Amino acid sequence: MNSPLPFNSALVWFRRDLRDYDHAALSAALASAIDVYCVFVFDRDILDSLPNRRDRRVSFIHASLLELDSALRARGGGLIVRMGSGREEIPQLARLLGVQAVFANRDYEPDAKSRDQVVADSLANAGIRFLSPKDQVIFDGDEILTGTGKPFSVFTPYSRAWLKRLMAEGVAPFESNGQLVAPPTPEPIPDLAEIGFEPLDPVLVGLHPGMSGARKAWQVFQDRLDAYQRNRDFPARTATSNLSPHLRFGTISIRELVAHAWRGTGTGAETWLKELIWRDFYFQILDHHSRVVTTCFKPEYDALRWDDWPQGLAAWQSGMTGYPLIDAAMRLLANHGTMHNRLRMITASFLCKDLGIDWRLGERHFAQHLNDYDLAANNGGWQWAASTGCDAQPWFRIFNPVTQSEKFDPQGDFIRRHLPELAQVPQRYLHAPWRMPLQTQMECGVLIGKDYPEPVVDHELARQLTLARYTSLRKNASV
Repeated sequence: MNSPLPFNSALVWFRRDLRDYDHAALSAALASAIDVYCVFVFDRDILDSLPNRRDRRVSFIHASLLELDSALRARGGGLIVRMGSGREEIPQLARLLGVQAVFANRDYEPDAKSRDQVVADSLANAGIRFLSPKDQVIFDGDEILTGTGKPFSVFTPYSRAWLKRLMAEGVAPFESNGQLVAPPTPEPIPDLAEIGFEPLDPVLVGLHPGMSGARKAWQVFQDRLDAYQRNRDFPARTATSNLSPHLRFGTISIRELVAHAWRGTGTGAETWLKELIWRDFYFQILDHHSRVVTTCFKPEYDALRWDDWPQGLAAWQSGMTGYPLIDAAMRLLANHGTMHNRLRMITASFLCKDLGIDWRLGERHFAQHLNDYDLAANNGGWQWAASTGCDAQPWFRIFNPVTQSEKFDPQGDFIRRHLPELAQVPQRYLHAPWRMPLQTQMECGVLIGKDYPEPVVDHELARQLTLARYTSLRKNASV
């Protein structure tokens, strides 16, 4: 970022970008200020809203901060750590340090944009500039627009425009080298108990924090990228990147990943690049249409009449629906905070179109449990499944949980791994265990309705009810 005059000193505010390389705000500050300080705020506005004091994501952030602080100290700096509201802590610290500018990478979530505006206004009153460069996406704002100058609402033409711009401009890392200034009064990063959370080891659920964890995951995935397209839909296979938490918290650079996928050859790299473009697509939807957080992207779908069914919601949340693939996925989410993308689609479709429950309740549940929870992608995925979003799955397309199970977990490896009570069920009955004869149930030690639940709904009946629900809405909308 160009600045009319260099600053004597600046402050870099780290948020969801916990790395010291290829970092837009850090790069801009180093290029325009003599002295550069670094800060992270444990924001009570966010932390106090979390329902669980044993939150894997907070542990991941904490461990990543320890690594980031060490990297910054090696460059003469180190993190200044504050606890409180970012809206208040950043202006207060900037005034205390006497900096002329605060740099923070751009955020696209409505609450974050509101917070940043408050901070910018407060800083401006003190004569301090707030500079917010693009970092967590490749393109944002008005960089990718339709021929009529509007944001895209359909992915395929967006993707073509995105690729065209990438080919014209390329993608390169931000230069983030340079010496930093140490905190005026160096203090250790507070431990999790001081922040108000119970310590958890994220490694225990396969979540390796920090830039080093991201690097390890990235190196492993590069070796299997060629097979990504063939294997990515099968949850029992080790096929996906496991990089989504690192992208969420910025312990790896999106530019590095896109550059690698763009230079790659074969369907694996091509398919994975498409997934990274979907990420940008959902960010631009959230940025331009903040209303999607609480309402449907397609306004007419706000009139959908969802069922008020707490028992059905609880069965889905706890992995007790009687549909093994759904239940295995939901228990994995509860126990480890992760879920395969194919399973996200299937479980979301089941909640909305088999149970008839509002997508917002499912989105909220995922938000509480996903290690990689990102509002833009989570909201976009849920509205896709509910057929209420941009470029969403057609309303009449409804996943059959049994045939999806047979297709994407054909040997039942994923199901048996996460539903141990079904470990001895014969293969022919595993995807629909309620079809087992009573004698077979007794032989394998699983009585349906006792050891494992009967289906909470009949899929075919639920399908007909869902078709009627959407058909009625469309008829009323056309009147």
